[in-house]
Amino acid sequence: MSSMVPYRSVFGLRPFNTSLLDAFDDMMDFAQAPLAKAFPIDVEDTGEGYEVKAYLTGVNKDDIDVELNEGRLSISVNVEEKEEDKGKNYLQKEFTSYSATRGVYLKDAASEGLAAKYADGVLTVTVPKIVEKKNVTKIAID
Repeated sequence: MSSMVPYRSVFGLRPFNTSLLDAFDDMMDFAQAPLAKAFPIDVEDTGEGYEVKAYLTGVNKDDIDVELNEGRLSISVNVEEKEEDKGKNYLQKEFTSYSATRGVYLKDAASEGLAAKYADGVLTVTVPKIVEKKNVTKIAID
């Protein structure tokens, strides 16, 4: 008989006397775990440029890499497990080392004047747009 609240042990598995469908649900939980590491981003067109915000709670500034390559802005995160956490006798441990990359194409992004700021778990990247100079010269007809 099943209950309304699924049982989860310290290791994330149900007791052995559960149904095959419950075991399949457990496997799906494990399969979806890496997908949870992607971080959300917001992209705003400010008129003169773009403001991209990446929500990276709990990530150190040194673990973030930001690049602009031919209009594609890439934000990469590489988080490594700390040495002091290794070898401890955890009953449950949900933090692991992971890498994630998000990218967005900004068709008219300028390669000069870029700025990035990281505060309170939010990375804000400001990307100016290319300013087209219109050098129009009037030519007199003889």
